[in-house]
Amino acid sequence: MRRRDFLKHAGCAIVGVGAHTLFASRSSSVSAETYARFDRSSQLGLADMVLDLARKAGVNYADVRVGRDEQEFVFAREDRVETLNSIFTLGVGVRVLVNGSWGFAASERPGEAEVKRVVALAIENAEANALIQATKIVLEELPAYQQDWIMPLKVDPFTIAPAEKAAKLLSINAAALKAGAQYCSSTIFTVREERLFANSNGSRINQARWRCFPQFEVTAIDTQSGKFASRASLAAPRGAGWDYVESHNFIAEAAVAAEQARQKLAAKPVEPGKYDLVLDPTHLWLTIHETVGHSTELDRALGWEANYAGTSFVAPDMLGKLQFGSPLMTIMADRSQEGGLATVAFDDDGVRTAGAEFLIVQNGVLQNYQMAIGQAPFIGRERSNGCAYCDGATAFPIQRMPNISLQPNPVPSSLDDLITDVKDGIYIQGSGSWSIDQQRYNFQFGGQLFYEIKNGKRGDMLRDVAYQGNSVDFWNALDGLGDKSTYFLGGTFNCGKGQPAQSAPVSHGAVPARFRQVNVLNTERKDI
Repeated sequence: MRRRDFLKHAGCAIVGVGAHTLFASRSSSVSAETYARFDRSSQLGLADMVLDLARKAGVNYADVRVGRDEQEFVFAREDRVETLNSIFTLGVGVRVLVNGSWGFAASERPGEAEVKRVVALAIENAEANALIQATKIVLEELPAYQQDWIMPLKVDPFTIAPAEKAAKLLSINAAALKAGAQYCSSTIFTVREERLFANSNGSRINQARWRCFPQFEVTAIDTQSGKFASRASLAAPRGAGWDYVESHNFIAEAAVAAEQARQKLAAKPVEPGKYDLVLDPTHLWLTIHETVGHSTELDRALGWEANYAGTSFVAPDMLGKLQFGSPLMTIMADRSQEGGLATVAFDDDGVRTAGAEFLIVQNGVLQNYQMAIGQAPFIGRERSNGCAYCDGATAFPIQRMPNISLQPNPVPSSLDDLITDVKDGIYIQGSGSWSIDQQRYNFQFGGQLFYEIKNGKRGDMLRDVAYQGNSVDFWNALDGLGDKSTYFLGGTFNCGKGQPAQSAPVSHGAVPARFRQVNVLNTERKDI
């Protein structure tokens, strides 16, 4: 797979490490039998052992995550199934705070002797970090919770036989090929994540959640010229079970996608210039992710996150001052939205997420950052807001995006209403290629489908379209939004960040939106 294609499907760049030295052992796969034996009773015993050892060592604060995950990936191309992988992982991760410095260690081979080693190593790492850390970590008061949370689920995807999943994919491919595509590949990726969190304050939180990502991509070829065009599915990954897969008519969409891919081959190239853009929510979620989601992560703003994809143009002194966008722009962050990939009852710091929803941008003005515990004092705030996540028990919890969504227009407004008020513009559906600079400021985005808008009506299909700008000018050009009836929950299964790299799921809700006079490029490659 080419790097550009990998980044497109990953949903965001893999990005850098925080401020502290971390020693993390990422979970390797285990047998299904070992996975099954690592049950709730075993996990509670290990957590109690960790906290008892930490207490005896005199640390200021300690927490532990004990967990197990199951993943299944099925991939089919044309009329054959090429990949069927099932992966079971488990582990324990220990974090301690000693004299204002974090220390962390983990293992995927949890047992009494190994737990003792891990606790001692975490303390040793904290003491080493204290020698070089300029500013001490100060924790907020953390309430203790004893609670179980199981994500509401209709059909557990792991109860569906792999043969049934494979048959689903082959039927999607067959529909695309019958409709005129030369190639079609399809995948179903399912995850079950179980996590026990316990800390020295008395919290004992057990959570389980599932997520599904069905997708396909069709390709059509012009045999005369050798040119090809592709169209990927528009359905989003979701915090849900197999019922979500069945609720979307992928067979019908695959047939439509094949026809649209063929239309792209004959579409006229876009003329570069300034256009009014109407962006479908199937496209806009990724622009939100890159320009707003990543730029308002506090670790980036503080310069802690810089190694892979840079920091942020949104400096802490801009809170309450930066006119990020037009007054129509309101961005909400939450971990409570139904079906959201980041939805959970408690984050990986043990912070309750219900009631922790917050506005990042309100009526265009910057209001808040995403924070994990220990970060709020750096911007004069009292508390974090439930934004910690680690992609397995053996990973250090870092600040990760909750669900971050553009709020609908409270006034009735449809997609057609937005298009009607455009004289010369382009309508874009689906997420495609993208690029953004090290400050999350200057960017370029492509898409899946492009249509010209002439005198208030959607016209012919276009090709080779990308738009560019900077985050502030772009969002201040917003002058139209769809209402709640047009809302769509997009998102990415795998947003990368951290070193060692971690992958986080996150959803982004959006409505159709209109942006005035945005610079559009023609991306066709010219032979030299």
